[in-house]
Amino acid sequence: MTVGHAAADVDPADTLAHTLRHVLGLTGTKVSCDRGACGMCTVLLDGRAVLSCTLLTVECDGCSVVTVEGLVDPQTGALHPLQQSFVDHTAFQCGFCTPGILMSAKALLDENPVPTLAEVQEALAGNHCRCITHYHVLEAVQDAAGRIREAAPAGAVGTTEPSAGDAAPPVAPGTAGKTG
Repeated sequence: MTVGHAAADVDPADTLAHTLRHVLGLTGTKVSCDRGACGMCTVLLDGRAVLSCTLLTVECDGCSVVTVEGLVDPQTGALHPLQQSFVDHTAFQCGFCTPGILMSAKALLDENPVPTLAEVQEALAGNHCRCITHYHVLEAVQDAAGRIREAAPAGAVGTTEPSAGDAAPPVAPGTAGKTG
């Protein structure tokens, strides 16, 4: 398993969340429900958003794991545009859920650089927060998508804007990302 740029040998009986936090000291990954229901432990496994509390470390053998700590530019220490957008839009309060939301949003933007509001809502549906409405989070993710496109070399990131018909209607406070 590779985390960041270093390989690690770990106890395969532990969950990935435990290994990240308690063996590797990467405490940005949070554990709340420890059952895969809240999204706070979300990390990227080979580019996909996964719940690290539901995976055994052994299942990650040969995989690349990116945690919220891995979003910062290693050369400059600058925040990733997604992180900076969360700061600029005040898209957090206590911050406990923020790493999981950031990682889910990162997976979305890596796959779809021009998401509609509905696509952002769907991607974040498994991330729960009790402190805030998701208006600021939704704005931050869409703003970050623009920042990433602007910073990318020409042709590196999709630049097609969503059509007006793709936009989802405004979401009532406290319902963003919830289905049913």
